[in-house]
Amino acid sequence: MKVYLDDERTTPEGWTRVYWPSEAIELLQTGQVTELSLDHDLGNDARGTGYDVVLWVEEQVAMHGFVPPTIVVHSANVSARAKMENGIRAIANIHNRSKARN
Repeated sequence: MKVYLDDERTTPEGWTRVYWPSEAIELLQTGQVTELSLDHDLGNDARGTGYDVVLWVEEQVAMHGFVPPTIVVHSANVSARAKMENGIRAIANIHNRSKARN
């Protein structure tokens, strides 16, 4: 399953649209998400941002051996994009170290 987190853009064909981080995390918990495309600013920071999903995935990979999907960022927020991409690199590093140990 390909998951697209965004509040405004048109959902690409073949992707499942979610509007809030909690919805993306719920789908990630199924173990069936193969690709994840994240926006940062979702219109209500009290309900979370795309970065919250990155943090959740990072924790799951580090603490529980979660296998992360391919993650990309499509946010126009330049500073948030950089922060999210750094998190995605950290996820890949943690996952690769875990694989090397096994």
